[in-house]
Amino acid sequence: MTSDSNTLDWIGYAAATLTTLSFVPQAWHTFRTRDVSGISLSMYSAFTLGVLLWLVYGVLLGAWPVIVANAITLALAACILAMKLVLGRDGGSGD
Repeated sequence: MTSDSNTLDWIGYAAATLTTLSFVPQAWHTFRTRDVSGISLSMYSAFTLGVLLWLVYGVLLGAWPVIVANAITLALAACILAMKLVLGRDGGSGD
């Protein structure tokens, strides 16, 4: 069963790496330009809460791929959400 468990962990780490890395270019662009006009406050709020819940879920299960990916994504998403709240309440996102 250890072999199957290792395979499952590697699949989880691969998925976590891909989904987290796919988020980085948007985060980097937002940090660099400080342009939050295209970011929906309601969508990003829901997204950040969802990532937080995935992180809690991973912690409760002890699932390291879920924990690591969502901890990194939560940090990035929370920073972007904070930028939206501070810099862009009327940033043209329609919220």
